[in-house]
Amino acid sequence: MTETVWPARAKVNLYLHVVGRRADGYHLLDSLAVFPDIGDSLSAAPAADLVLRLDGPAAAALTAEPDNLVLRAARALAGAAGIAPAAALRLSKRLPVASGIGGGSADAAATLRALDRLWGLKCSEAELARIGLTLGADVPVCLQSRPTHMAGIGESLQPAPPLPPGWMVLANPGLALATPAVFKARDAAFSDPAPLAAAPATLPALAEALRARRNDLADPAIRLAPAIATVLAALQAQPGCLLARMSGSGATCFALFAREAEARAACQALRAAEPGWWSEAGPF
Repeated sequence: MTETVWPARAKVNLYLHVVGRRADGYHLLDSLAVFPDIGDSLSAAPAADLVLRLDGPAAAALTAEPDNLVLRAARALAGAAGIAPAAALRLSKRLPVASGIGGGSADAAATLRALDRLWGLKCSEAELARIGLTLGADVPVCLQSRPTHMAGIGESLQPAPPLPPGWMVLANPGLALATPAVFKARDAAFSDPAPLAAAPATLPALAEALRARRNDLADPAIRLAPAIATVLAALQAQPGCLLARMSGSGATCFALFAREAEARAACQALRAAEPGWWSEAGPF
């Protein structure tokens, strides 16, 4: 095989409840994650050594890092397989960094998938998930890259009920927000888990179900970065928006749309009104 390419789709939390805290300080979560067709891409080709090239509009945010999750994922997979890490990797970085949509975890997951194929390892799903968890709590769900109910610290995964198709617009005000800082700023009581018990038949029904849930990190994130509230208001004002909410620990927010034309029009309107923001539209 001369080259293999794998998508690294954004992980969007349709809701996120903080339901407890472990003795080691890690918070316990209840969340529904989906993966719109918006993201980075990772290619891997044979090489004598392990090398990484970055390109794409968000690549500059990673150039100062001496090591990142892509290289760590490559070395972890090679170590588990007992082989030398050797591949020419190229990460096309489009997702903003530290933005609540699991970009780094998605990149690591795509690296594991691409190199498993390139190196002919044929690792099991369980083995890839085990390696992924050593890299970060979100890597296993990004390996699945399909609608998933997340529990524990994010490592306990169950398939979500079938979800209706729709379109999503993601928007970020150009802010990187550190997840530990957001959790530290949270001062509310813990929430109850609220996984979807049944499959919503339509996208409006899904939006209605999500309105009975929330993102428990939104309020502390907005206190740290008030621009998030501006993004939410801008999304909610777009024609056809069924629901607008922050994803993960922010600062990226999303809006649900039933029609492609509405989502693309909303994305273009945001780009015109706020050229300093990052915004993309895609199906999920």
